[in-house]
Amino acid sequence: MMTVNEVSKITGVSIRTLQYYDTIGLLKPSEYTESGYRLYDDTALERLQQILLFKELEFPLKEIKEIIDAPNFDKNQALEQQIELLTMKKEHLENLINFARGIKWLGVKRMDFTVFDTKKIDEYSKRAKAQWGKTSAYKEFEEKSKNWTEKDEQNMANEFMFLFEEFGSMRDLDPSEEKVQLQVKKLQNYITEHFYNCTNEILSGLGKMYSGGGEFTENIDKVGGTGTAEFSARAIEIYCK
Repeated sequence: MMTVNEVSKITGVSIRTLQYYDTIGLLKPSEYTESGYRLYDDTALERLQQILLFKELEFPLKEIKEIIDAPNFDKNQALEQQIELLTMKKEHLENLINFARGIKWLGVKRMDFTVFDTKKIDEYSKRAKAQWGKTSAYKEFEEKSKNWTEKDEQNMANEFMFLFEEFGSMRDLDPSEEKVQLQVKKLQNYITEHFYNCTNEILSGLGKMYSGGGEFTENIDKVGGTGTAEFSARAIEIYCK
C-alpha cells in the first residue's frame, strides 16, 4: 500500500488532484487508515496509469470514467489503441517541428498548411471512443432498435417526451410524493422495455443529464414547462436513494 503522498511523488500527480479524483469517483483509494488517510494498492495504481494515458490523449475526465467503468472495458485493447494514437500524435508533432525548423532555416517558401491537419488522428480517436463507449446497455439498445423504422423512432421519441409532459403537470407537488415517485418508476420501466435495462445507477446518471443543461434540458422544459427537467432530476435522485 502507498500513501497519497507517496503516489503523488512517484506519479507527479498532485495530492489535490488525487483527492479530486476520489471525490468524483474516478480513482478511489483502496482503503483508508484509521486516521482517514488514503491508501492505494497496485490495482489503484494501474487504474491511475490508464487515467493518465487517456488524459495525455486529451480525454475529458467524465469520458475517462465512463470508459474505464464500462463492464466490457478491455485494458489490453485500450492500451493498443492508446499506443496507436500516441504514435500518431508523435508523428504529427515531429512534422510540426520539422516544418518550424524549415521556416527558421529557409524562410517561408510556400504556403503549406497540410502539416497542421489532424483529421487522421481525430478519425481514429472517434472510432476508438465509439468502441470504448459500447457498454452492455448500448449493445442492448442496438439490438432492440435494429429493426426500427423512421416512424418507430418518431413514435418512441414522442412517447418518451410525453413522460416528461406528465412530470411537468406534477411540478407543484413535492418530488418525494408517491404520485411523482410512481412517475419515476414509469420512466424507468419505459426505458427498460424499449431501450436497455435501466438500473437505479443508470437512472441516477440520466437524471443528472436531464438537468445538466443543453438540448436535453431544453427539450424537457419545452414539453413539460420551465423547471420540469430539474424537477424530474430531483424526483429521480430521491427514487434512486
